[in-house]
Amino acid sequence: MAIRFPSVVSSVKQIRAKNQQAAVPKGCVPVYVGDHADKKRYVVPLSYLSHPAFQDLLQRAEEEFGFNHPMGGLTIPCSEETFMELTSELKC
Repeated sequence: MAIRFPSVVSSVKQIRAKNQQAAVPKGCVPVYVGDHADKKRYVVPLSYLSHPAFQDLLQRAEEEFGFNHPMGGLTIPCSEETFMELTSELKC
């Protein structure tokens, strides 16, 4: 199920992934964000990965999880609000 966000972050798609994997568009990567109990799956453009602010999040993910990400994909240790603020800034 996809949920639409304001146009500022329209390239970030939220997908609730239970036991099935949703298709990831070419040029994008799925990431898991949120509290320990309730992580949500977002699909972000690969270009976000090279931004210094996003690099900081990736560094935190490496420190916390190493190569063992509990969701099976890239898990970013931050709140959804922080993630949405960051992606909003990257979109502009």
